[in-house]
Amino acid sequence: MTSTTETRPKVTKSEAEWRAQLTPEQFHVTRQHGTERAFTGPYWNEKRAGTYACVCCGAPLFSAEAKFESGTGWPSFHSPVDKDAVSAHEDRSWLMRRTEIRCASCDAHLGHVFPDGPRPTGLRYCMNGTALTFEPASEP
Repeated sequence: MTSTTETRPKVTKSEAEWRAQLTPEQFHVTRQHGTERAFTGPYWNEKRAGTYACVCCGAPLFSAEAKFESGTGWPSFHSPVDKDAVSAHEDRSWLMRRTEIRCASCDAHLGHVFPDGPRPTGLRYCMNGTALTFEPASEP
């Protein structure tokens, strides 16, 4: 299963450009499809209002309004900011079948989506905090 989008501009860089821009851990997670250990990455316990964006290209991905406590040790969301923010790809690694989630703008690996989330979608977008940045909402 692969979904793509034509509405967001594509960000493409060489491996050397990504390595120069990202920390080694960010590069491993986003460009090499790695996973941070549970309860070690940023944002798994973030409670403030705001927006989560791609660490690679800055595209907005998830709103704190969609974030929920999944108990997994990774930031979890029931939906992206819009349907074109992320793309889904079949992942058959680790002897299992999962749905990988990538940034639709730059193809960065973000995490996986599972069908065990809360309403309204019933989905759990289980993301690597290392793949995200967080912009707190402005205070009124």
